[in-house]
Amino acid sequence: MIRGLIFKFFFYTGTFLICIIFIPALILPTKIMLIGGKILGYWIKFCLFFFLSVNIKITGKENIPTNKSFFIASLHQSLFETFFLQTVFNSPVFILKKELLQIPVFGWHLKKIGSISINRDKISKDNYGFYEKIANITNNTKRPVIIFPQATRTSPDDKIPFKKGVSKIYEKLNFICVPVALNSGDVWPKNGSLKSNKTIRVSIINSIPSGLKTEDFLKKIQENLYNELDKIR
Repeated sequence: MIRGLIFKFFFYTGTFLICIIFIPALILPTKIMLIGGKILGYWIKFCLFFFLSVNIKITGKENIPTNKSFFIASLHQSLFETFFLQTVFNSPVFILKKELLQIPVFGWHLKKIGSISINRDKISKDNYGFYEKIANITNNTKRPVIIFPQATRTSPDDKIPFKKGVSKIYEKLNFICVPVALNSGDVWPKNGSLKSNKTIRVSIINSIPSGLKTEDFLKKIQENLYNELDKIR
């Protein structure tokens, strides 16, 4: 309990200070702001280890394509993955809810690095050109897009059905999909206290080739990720 409170104080304070330090980067080339994103990823790793004795183990880096366009579909259980995955992949472009871009300072940084917002309540109106934005930024920057198919943070025990948005992105982009399973919710649950002396496991599993039927892809990505989650817990 006490260790968790100390972690939160230093993590959030440090995150705010890093965002403040990088405010001048808002008028500089995007690559400068992307450095700030990686620093935040390493900052959360440091805080988890230093304050909670939590280690991070990554497996499957060899499954990251090196010469093909791809997008990432990751399980979502805590704030951990939104920060740390920036250190694993080449500055991924996050697809996130519109409200996050409205947060002062933090939201400015998200806009600068090219994050793509989606209004989950007004798909037909507010998200016009959504897939075109994804294709343009991926083709122009060679940065992979990352999406959380569960659409919200969930407990590792709650294996909710994936949203169809991930299959639509798969269909529209015709890219390889790289699935990422993780158990961060066992350390940093959506509801509850932070846990110490544990290991967060990040597993990059075999990619799913393009060209499958959308319903087959959705079934496969959900099955593969939840099966891998069972293995790493």
